[in-house]
Amino acid sequence: MANQLRGNDLRQLGFPEGRAIGLALAQLQRKHLKRLSHTDQLALLKLILAEPNNFLTDLDWSHTAAALLPPPSRHIALTARKDYTLYGAEHVEPGAIHQMETAMKLPVTVAGALMPDAHYGYGLPIGGVLATDNAVIPYAVGVDIGCRMALSIFALPPQYLAQRVQELRNVLLTTTKFGNRDVFRHGQKLGHEVLERDEFAAIPFLRNKQETAAAQIGTSGSGNHFVEFGIVEITDPTNDMGVPVGQYLGLLSHSGSRGLGASIAQHYTKLAKDTCQLPAEAQHLAWLTMDSEGGQEYWAAMNLAGDYASACHHQIHQRVARVLGERPLAKVENHHNFAWKERLADGREVIVHRKGATPAGKGVLGVIPGSMTAPGFIVRGRGVAESLGSASHGAGRLMSRTRAKAELGEAEVRRHLQQHGVELIGGGLDEAPMAYKDIHTVMQSQQDLVDVLGTFTPKIVRMDGGA
Repeated sequence: MANQLRGNDLRQLGFPEGRAIGLALAQLQRKHLKRLSHTDQLALLKLILAEPNNFLTDLDWSHTAAALLPPPSRHIALTARKDYTLYGAEHVEPGAIHQMETAMKLPVTVAGALMPDAHYGYGLPIGGVLATDNAVIPYAVGVDIGCRMALSIFALPPQYLAQRVQELRNVLLTTTKFGNRDVFRHGQKLGHEVLERDEFAAIPFLRNKQETAAAQIGTSGSGNHFVEFGIVEITDPTNDMGVPVGQYLGLLSHSGSRGLGASIAQHYTKLAKDTCQLPAEAQHLAWLTMDSEGGQEYWAAMNLAGDYASACHHQIHQRVARVLGERPLAKVENHHNFAWKERLADGREVIVHRKGATPAGKGVLGVIPGSMTAPGFIVRGRGVAESLGSASHGAGRLMSRTRAKAELGEAEVRRHLQQHGVELIGGGLDEAPMAYKDIHTVMQSQQDLVDVLGTFTPKIVRMDGGA
């Protein structure tokens, strides 16, 4: 062809100013399109301009067609609130209920439930369970991805603990590390295959996170995270753990994915907010679709963080068991702050977010802790559909951290611990037992969701701070 089409030719055809003109002209330079007559080229462009949607999957013209369409609106309106089940309503603060009501208005929401330990959080309340259609919400998973409970039961009697308080206190001091600065040094570290996972190289955001993960593995976070010795009492002979009814020494840990999980949560929450702009009250519930690159990246990173959190617990329990010279009779481990692909009763696949909620599918074992002066419970899930196969993840906060620091005194807390025979290493007023709800009331509110197999009563507790 002697003459090639120019920008003005496309403008006269009706092409808008912008990328579409440049993309179309560049495409016409491809050999098989260059052979077309001037008239045929114009006729083809006229078709694309008239029906760009018909060319979105065309190998030659998909980019031009996309440039002709208005950009998809990132502003998403809330819909009518769907119904959800609320457990222990009389014990749940209004702020948490309001957050759950907002979550139930998301267009991607399918179902939900609110646990009796619920309290206010970012986006989804702590204790919130949310099922969505083809969407994952980073802040509905939470910042501490894969935070979990892990319990080891040892064939040692309760007297062992009572007679060796100082010795077991030292075991916790030498085998556990808390917070961001206290990590295991060279020669003390234990390796783990999770640090060699492909995701660290395959996901661009994670390429500089492996070093921090390696430094912090086997350690616990701050806040409400702990490692504690206590007395396990197995009460149900059909407990699925193969442990006879009776009392034993137990080790219980609570922690998550450390800096790795926090950085993943922050990065992908920002990405979700950039691509999914919700009204102000719902902005922390921005999601990533599961068929998007960002959604797939987050899903892989979230699962890596969950496995990393599990590895941290395994190393904690491994170190303690080695010092004790014991192998546990049984272990129970469960996580919260996570999302799972599950099927509802009607067969639909959904993404179930459990932010501070324990998986309680039929036959699933878990641990629901109380406070440091109240028992925790070893449970087996009943798989109740209305709760989306979930239960509480603990007693839940009665006071905010700020309120606890303002209203509670150190002498008062020390007396309370002494009255219950609890030795505390570290910890702060914001984690005082009085800052938490009554675990017995919480368990009463969810008696239909789990069967209780036994209890764990803390006796020597280590948290961040002090030694």
